[in-house]
Amino acid sequence: MKFELDEDQREFKALLRQFVDNEIVPVARDWEQAGRYPTEIVAGMADMGLFGITVPEEYGGLDLDPVSFALVFEEIARGWMGIAGILGSHSLACRLIAMHATAEQKQKYLPDLATGTRRSGIGLTEPDAGTDLQGIRTTARRDGDHYVVNGAKMWITNARYADPLPVLVKTDPTASPAHKGMSVLLIEADTPGFTVTKDIPKLGYKGTESCEILLEDVRVPVSQLVGGVEGRGMQQVLSALEWGRVNIAARSVGIAQRAHDEALAYAQQRKAFGKPIADFQAIQLKLGELGTQVQAARLMAYWAADAVRTGRADGATGMAKIFCSEVALQAAIDAMKVHGGYGYSTEFEVERLYRDAILMSIGEGTNDILRTVVAKSLVSGETVIGR
Repeated sequence: MKFELDEDQREFKALLRQFVDNEIVPVARDWEQAGRYPTEIVAGMADMGLFGITVPEEYGGLDLDPVSFALVFEEIARGWMGIAGILGSHSLACRLIAMHATAEQKQKYLPDLATGTRRSGIGLTEPDAGTDLQGIRTTARRDGDHYVVNGAKMWITNARYADPLPVLVKTDPTASPAHKGMSVLLIEADTPGFTVTKDIPKLGYKGTESCEILLEDVRVPVSQLVGGVEGRGMQQVLSALEWGRVNIAARSVGIAQRAHDEALAYAQQRKAFGKPIADFQAIQLKLGELGTQVQAARLMAYWAADAVRTGRADGATGMAKIFCSEVALQAAIDAMKVHGGYGYSTEFEVERLYRDAILMSIGEGTNDILRTVVAKSLVSGETVIGR
C-alpha cells in the first residue's frame, strides 16, 4: 500500500504549482472581480500542453494517468477554480472523442485539441433536463447525409470557444428506454443555426463563461456522429463523466487546500488580546479540523482517480465527488470564520472560495443523485467496502 506520488507525478505537481503561483494566484481576485477573461492564463496552459491531458500521445497529447489528471485540477483550482473549468470541459470532450470517435474523427480533431488550437466543451444540460439526461429534448432528424438538429442547451462551459462541441441529442425520440435513442454529434462553431444566445450570470465560477445555446435547423453531416453508430450517446457521455467526477473531486481539493492555506496564514498573522489568534483554542479547533478534512479529501480523490485507471469506477468516483465537494464547502466556510469580518470582504480570497465551492456539489451530478449511484454500485457488488 503506497500513499505517495511517484517521482514523475511529484515533478509534474511541482511544475503545476509554479505555474499557478506565478501566473494565476497574483491576478485571480482582480481579474475575477473585473469580469476579465483570462486569455494569458489560457495561453500559458496551452504552452504547457495542458489542453492535451486526455489526448493520446499518437495525436500529440500528454495522455496523463488519472492521478496526474487529478493533480492538474487540484493545483489550478487552488489558484482559481474558474480556470480549472476552462480546462475541465475541454478535457472531458477530448476524453469522449479519444474513447469513442471514429479514426477519421480522431485524426480530424484531436491533434488541434491537444495543442489548444481548437478548444471544446460538452453540450449536455438543457433548460428542462440536467441530472435526468434521458429527458433531453434536443433532436437530430436524419435527412439524407445530414442530421437536422433542433433544441437548446444551457450551462455550457467554453461555448464561445468550442469547435467542435460534442452535443447530446435524440436521434430516435421514440426509443424506449430513452437512452437507446440518444447519440452525440460533433457540431462545429460556424455551422448555420448554431447560436450562443447569452452568458448566464453566476454567483461564482467566474473567469470562464457559462452559456445558453440555441440550435435551429442546424445541419450536421452524418460523418460527425461520434463513433458512426446511433444510440450510443448516453454510454459515451457517462464513460467520460466518470473522469469528470475525478475532475470535480480534485477541484474541490484545490479549493479546500487554498482555504486551509489562507486560514492558517491569517490566524498566524492576526492578533487579538496581544497574541496571534492561532494561539486561541477555538481557532486551533477549526484549523485542526480543516487540515484533517483536506488531507482526507485528497486521499479520497487520488484513490478514485487510481480506480478509474483500471476501468469503470462509478462507486469510487461518486464517493470522491460527494466527499471532496462537501469538504470544500465546509473548508471555505470555516476559513471565512477564521477571518472574521474580513472573510466577508472581497479584498480577501476566502469569499471567492466560498462562492466557487458551492458549485462543486452540483456539477457532474448533484451529490444526492450520486449517493444513489454509489448505493446501486454497492448493492450490485461493483463497489465493495472493507476488502
